[in-house]
Amino acid sequence: MPDLTLQKRLAAEILGVGVSRIWIDPERIDDVADAITREEIKRLIHDGVIDVKPIHGNSRARWKKRHEQRKKGRRRGHGKRKGDATARLDKKENWMHRIRRIRRYLRYLRDHNMIDRRTYRRLYMLAKGGTFKNLSSLKHYLKEHGILEEVR
Repeated sequence: MPDLTLQKRLAAEILGVGVSRIWIDPERIDDVADAITREEIKRLIHDGVIDVKPIHGNSRARWKKRHEQRKKGRRRGHGKRKGDATARLDKKENWMHRIRRIRRYLRYLRDHNMIDRRTYRRLYMLAKGGTFKNLSSLKHYLKEHGILEEVR
């Protein structure tokens, strides 16, 4: 089999692709071996003896299969998790759930006359400032400061 390194290099330069993407018709190898000028290579390209192989992309089949499984909740166990809890759970969402729960409880206390409006407003602002980590810490604060004797 003749050495076609020169021909492949010339064809790659002419077509503007890498050498590995050059395809040569196996039945016309002798014609290609005889071609040593750029003009001859151009003629062979025009005749379809030399062509460009298509770009190889990465197959997405495996990814798609895994993705479908994950949508069903598979492959999401403890062994697959990286990073801390906040990496997977949005900080803002977490805050919204927490503050809404606290504010709902404060509203309940105010509406049932368990605390007056001034106390409600003070506790509301403390909650906004992030004083209470969760609802139980608010209840603990109320008990500790004697605002409510029996916390529900």
